[in-house]
Amino acid sequence: MALGRQQLAASRNQNSVSFRPKDKRLGPVSNTIVLIVLACLLGLLYLTQVTKTNAYGYTINNLQHEQSSLQTQSDDLAAASARLQALDRAQSSPQAAALVAAAPSGSVQ
Repeated sequence: MALGRQQLAASRNQNSVSFRPKDKRLGPVSNTIVLIVLACLLGLLYLTQVTKTNAYGYTINNLQHEQSSLQTQSDDLAAASARLQALDRAQSSPQAAALVAAAPSGSVQ
């Protein structure tokens, strides 16, 4: 507080203007540290984006695998349905109704 009062009130034989450097610059070590920190931040940003992309890729891959297995199951069910319907159609066809039942003629001993 006392130091502030001395600077505000200029007394005899003291300059009332203080000289300060006009520009403040970072030194070479500080510049290097700042550049390294920025490079690390950019690297982390890149890694987070790549990780998200890979996670979406795994999800898409799992969904495609599930889709192919469901498609295979659907094809199997369609084939089984056609096979079961073919028996009913064959029994109810006019050609099957025209067939004569054969009685066994005998057995071989």
